[in-house]
This record gives sequence, C-alpha cells and structure tokens, in this order.
Amino acid sequence: MTFFKKWKCLVNQNYMSNNTQPRISKLQGFRLTNRFFMVLGGVIVLFALGFAWSWVEYIATFSSIALGLAMLVEIMLLFISVKLLAVREGGKLLNLGDPNPIRLDLKNTGTVKVFAQLFDEIPYQMQQRDFRMNVSVTPGQTLHLRYELRPTSRGEYKFGFLNAIASSSIGLCARRFQLAEPMMIPVYPSVIQMKKYELLAFARISNFEGIKKVRRIGHSYEFEQIKLYTQGDDIRSINWKATGRRNSLMVNQYEDERSQQVYTIIDKSRNMHMPFNGLSLLDYSINTSLVISNIALRKHDKTGLITFSHRIGTTLPADRSQTQLKKILQSLYHEKPQPFEADYDLLYRAVKNVIKSRSLIFLYLNFESAYAMERALPVLKKINHIHLLVAMIFENTELMDYSRKQADYVSDIYAQTIAHKLIHEKKQIVGKLRKYGIQTILSKPEDLSINTVNKYLELKAKGLI
Repeated sequence: MTFFKKWKCLVNQNYMSNNTQPRISKLQGFRLTNRFFMVLGGVIVLFALGFAWSWVEYIATFSSIALGLAMLVEIMLLFISVKLLAVREGGKLLNLGDPNPIRLDLKNTGTVKVFAQLFDEIPYQMQQRDFRMNVSVTPGQTLHLRYELRPTSRGEYKFGFLNAIASSSIGLCARRFQLAEPMMIPVYPSVIQMKKYELLAFARISNFEGIKKVRRIGHSYEFEQIKLYTQGDDIRSINWKATGRRNSLMVNQYEDERSQQVYTIIDKSRNMHMPFNGLSLLDYSINTSLVISNIALRKHDKTGLITFSHRIGTTLPADRSQTQLKKILQSLYHEKPQPFEADYDLLYRAVKNVIKSRSLIFLYLNFESAYAMERALPVLKKINHIHLLVAMIFENTELMDYSRKQADYVSDIYAQTIAHKLIHEKKQIVGKLRKYGIQTILSKPEDLSINTVNKYLELKAKGLI
C-alpha cells in the first residue's frame, strides 16, 4: 500500500457522509483566467487596428490562431496531465482559545508543473472568508503547508473541501479541484494550557514567569525522607539522631498531604457572557478549571466539578481515579452559557449535598455591581464557614484600557468618570469579600490560570486546605 493510499484510508475514517457535497464535474471545474482575457483583448485591438493598416490584420489572425492552439494545449494538459492529491490533518481535537496548527499535504502526481490557488473551506465559526494560498508544485513533489486557527467557542467544527484552482505555466485557463474530504474536529477546553501549566507547576526551577514559589509555613505530617540540610530548610526539622550518625546536619523532609478535595464551581449565568479577546468569561473559567483539576490530580488530591446558573448543571463528586480528568474534560466540553441570573441559594444546597467534607473550592463568578455581590454574600459566607472558599472575580480589562485613554471631548470625560467609578466599585467588592474572610482574587481574564495555580500552590504550601 503506497503512502498516499494510506492517507486516503485515514481521511475516509473522518469522512462525514451527511455533510458531503457532490463533486464538481470536469466541465464545471473549467474556467478562464485573467491572462486569457488580457490576451484576447490584445487580439481584438489588433483586429481593430487592421481596419486602418491591412498588414496588422495578418498579425491579429496569427495571434488568434496561436491563442486557440495555446488554449487547446493547456486544456489537454489540465484534464489529462494534471493530477493533484491532498490531505488535511488537524489532530483529534482543537484547543479552545489557542492557535491550533492545521496541516495540508499537497502532492502533484501528474507530469507537468502546476500553479495553484488553495481555498480551504474553514468552519463557519471562524468567520474567515479570505483564506488563500498561492503555491507551485512540480511533478512528484509533495508540499507540506501549515496554517493556524484559534477557535473561540466549543463545539463541532466542520471543514469542507480544499479547493484548488490549478493552471499550467501557460496560464490561459484553469481547472478547479476539490481535494481533502470534509471532516469534523471537536473543540475542547484547552489541553495545551493544561500541559503548559502542569510543566510550570511541577518544574523544580522556580523562576518561571507567573508561577511563584511560596515559602512553606510549618509542614504536613506525612514523612517522606531524611536528607542533607540545605540553606533555607526549617531548622525545627533537624533529625539529631541521623545528624549524630552521619556527622552532618540531616533534616526530615515531609510531603504535602494527599487525598484532599479540590472543587471548581463555575457560574454559567449571563454575567459570564462578557467576551475578552474573543473568549467569554465562561470559557476562560472552563480552561482554568481543566488546568487546576489536572494539577490537583497530579498532586494526588481529589478533584470535582459543579456548574450552576438558575439551576444546577454538572455535579461531579471529587475523585482521583485515572478517569476523573477525562470525565471533567467531557463535562466542560458540553457546558453551555445560560441567559439567566445565578441562584446562589440553589448553589448552597448543591454544595451541602455534593461536598461532604471540608474542601478547597475555587468559585468562578463575576460581580459587576455591589448590589449583585450583596445578594450573594450571605451564601458565600455560609460556604466559606464550612469550606475554604476562593472567589475568582474578573477584572474588566477593556474598561481599564478605556479609562486610560486621552479624553478629547466632554462626553469622553463623562464616560471615563463612569468607568473609573465602576473600576473602584469592583475593588470595593473584592475588599468587602476579604473583610468577611473570603479569599478573593481579582484577575485579568488572560491571567486566570496563572493566578489560580499560584493560589492552589500557596494554600497547599501553607497547609490551609
């Protein structure tokens, strides 16, 4: 089986029969190029000049015959000697909010050099209508092309055909080829970000930007090993018996307690619909939930998930089994925003029913007014009394940028004054939550994952969970 036959078998597995389009016929794929009309225009001008000078008419006649012969030769080349094969590869899934590489492999199996314009039928969710690649392929050559897509919503992304407008070096006419069978690729919460922050969180080098190393206060009670003393170790952990035997300072090393419960709770109400850099606050929260769930599982903790709006959505009890991360990924993939207000009383009942022991809870929500916070505050205080609650609130970065712009008109001054008032009110909300003992982080949407990982590592190091 040849290399390209294997390709075709692979593509057929992704072929979506209910979304396929009928292949174009050879006649439908034929078209004339701009070069043909330019040459034809020149021949017409020569015939027009032939009325004034008879000798020009001979040149015009010869040119028209040459044009017809060239057209005939190129048509024969396009429909007999030009053969193209292509395969599109995009992986098993696309990552939400990240640039995802799409690979196109184009091979010329014909006998003439081909000049082609490639138009890929990109999923409609991308709203990209100007995709074009200009390539030239010699006989037997395989081109490896690549472009990137950044999906901003979860769901099924359906690719159509790869259309190639091919012509020979003559360039008077072209033929359209439909290549690379239609395929569907789902867009899941970002696995790329999950792997990225996993590497940063578990790297022994502590000077990565955005990941802070927190000094441990005290230690847990799970003994790991005895090691040589190094500067910065807690002198209270010195093992004097081992020190006497080895004639050098030895300290007891403890590991973090395991099997602690970490829950992520996501508000899906209309306050989380606000878009920043193409992604909604809900999607930022979903990506971060996958990141922190993976790190918690790698730390041997149990992790769970709850989503809510006007009603409770997913309730996934905390577990640390090998399939838990896959369950969380699938649950996050199917979450949909809701156009309703969040019911925090309903959330409290769900927390009492699902979370049976003290846990660390990351609650992703968005308060745009002090009134909304006051309504939810009694419930948040109750949850924080039972569990360790961390409220992750989003900073309105577009409002911050607008407030810093130069005001050219009086109306701009009024608008910026309101913007400053809203920014100050958001800081007051954070301050009031902290006043009642609720750990609160005001985060930019793009920094949400970093801030969540830092807070988890900090609480873990301090033994507060």
